[in-house]
Amino acid sequence: MRLIARAMSQIQTPQAIRGTQDIFGADAEAFAFVVETFERVRKLYRFRRAEMPVFEKTAVFSRSLGETTDVVSKEMYSFEDRGGESLTLRPEFTAGLARAYLTNGWQQYAPVKVATHGPLFRYERPQKGRYRQFHQLDAEVIGAAEPQADVELLVMADQLLKELGIADGVTLQLNTLGDAESREAWRTALIDYFRAVKGDLSEESQDRLERNPLRILDSKDPRDRPFTADAPKIDAFLSAEAQDFFGKVTAGLDAAGVAWTRAPALVRGLDYYRHTAFEFVTDRLGAQGTVLGGGRYDGLIETLGGPHTPAVGWAAGVERLAMLVGEKGEANADVAVIPLGEAAETVCLAITAALRRDGLSVDMGFRGNMKKRMSRANDSGASYAVIVGENELADSMALVRNLSTGVQTAQPLALFGKVPLSLMDGMTLSGPLEPGQSMVGDVLLNSQDEN
Repeated sequence: MRLIARAMSQIQTPQAIRGTQDIFGADAEAFAFVVETFERVRKLYRFRRAEMPVFEKTAVFSRSLGETTDVVSKEMYSFEDRGGESLTLRPEFTAGLARAYLTNGWQQYAPVKVATHGPLFRYERPQKGRYRQFHQLDAEVIGAAEPQADVELLVMADQLLKELGIADGVTLQLNTLGDAESREAWRTALIDYFRAVKGDLSEESQDRLERNPLRILDSKDPRDRPFTADAPKIDAFLSAEAQDFFGKVTAGLDAAGVAWTRAPALVRGLDYYRHTAFEFVTDRLGAQGTVLGGGRYDGLIETLGGPHTPAVGWAAGVERLAMLVGEKGEANADVAVIPLGEAAETVCLAITAALRRDGLSVDMGFRGNMKKRMSRANDSGASYAVIVGENELADSMALVRNLSTGVQTAQPLALFGKVPLSLMDGMTLSGPLEPGQSMVGDVLLNSQDEN
């Protein structure tokens, strides 16, 4: 036995993996509040719910995100399964939804308004609001080329932030990347401009110059800022069609009462992005200022072997939104059920089940005397307490106490689950109780006398 005890004492408890987190208590309530609010808002906008696989064939992400992007080259969790096929834990939702659109025949429903949420995985440096397993909300409109789809998504995002109570201090930054021709003309001009100062750019921007020059515009490196400020702007290259598209987006936002500001340096590096690009940003999260972002990606479906399919979408980090929401306490219980004595336990279990089936939130402690159980009832914030002791059992009754007024009545056990508790506030059995007193059967108890 000593050897076993010694061996057990030497076993180390495994720790959580770096970049993951266990969410509990007030943090978990804030997390749930974000998800529940998103679910409610997406129903208002008639977005269909989708559940996606946590892992996909690696090609789904390498084709859509690009082999040279940081996500694909440095951050994806990829592995070979037992059949030798390369699989990847999803680093984002859009590519998987695009794959599902093609392989499940969703084209018949086009335009498809779809929303999802869940965990994503990227191997990057953990920091405040950024984890290796993180969670996102995602909303997409696939198969709609009209600017009204962009407007609807942006209005939906704006309403989500307002209903979360975090819209103050959050700004919608908006830009256009133009159509394919406009974007290509802008890209060529940027390459010519940055080539002239290549030696003065950061190493990362020098690497991006030929293959992804738009990304230089959102560089945070101080060495790049003097040059990005004077770089060519997209407005000089917009076609008439692209100008009209952006004008309809901004007019739609104005009509819906959504405030926005133009951000000409806001870009998306991948070639399949078109027209609208946007971010909702705040200064309340330090360097991680973007709380929701997205854009139009009219060329993505083609990279997965499908036909040209216009689409637009956005994603938002649940952890970042929850940080803005702040701590959320657990919701108060509606009812606390208090059994006094072993014989009352079974009856109270039946009462608890009946009340819960009636849609009420019910708390029933597993142990404790009257004083402890009443203390738990008060801590739960319950509006009512249902008390059953020996005397009540003998009379097939239960005491219903209004915890805000102290008034209680004796009610037949058969009523529970059939009559709302609020209607049981009728005739008073004992009258209002003084603070610290409780009525069990015919006995008036002072809480300080409880043991």
